[in-house]
Amino acid sequence: NSEQQIVMMIQSAKSRVALAALGLLLAACASNPKPKMPMARRPVPRVGTTDVGTASWYGPGYDGKKTACGDRFDQDALTAAHGTYPCDTKVRVTLISTGKSVVVRINDLFPNHKGRLIDVSRGAARQIGLIGPGTGRARVEVVN
Repeated sequence: NSEQQIVMMIQSAKSRVALAALGLLLAACASNPKPKMPMARRPVPRVGTTDVGTASWYGPGYDGKKTACGDRFDQDALTAAHGTYPCDTKVRVTLISTGKSVVVRINDLFPNHKGRLIDVSRGAARQIGLIGPGTGRARVEVVN
């Protein structure tokens, strides 16, 4: 009987120590969050750099919202979002199917999703004939 009491006291003490350690661990994690890493600086592409890929357009639902570059998005302006080019890069986007081109300023950033190279604003899409099809193969050339 006395031995059982000692065993139970030891088990109880072990449980309290384990709970206390777990509590300390959780408190330490909560009070010391990992620092946020700043967004990696995007390399400035050389003038004349050209890529070919899928272009799409966006506008409705984003008009007036803040872009990743800090601008208010204007769906009728000549702007675009790109996966790797930094803010304020100017590029010429040529829709291959129409041969029409437009110069846009990169004012939004996005991870390369769905295999798209660039998302142009509605205003830019109108100029190159991209509104109807929604997506198309395009050549993107850095002009500044």
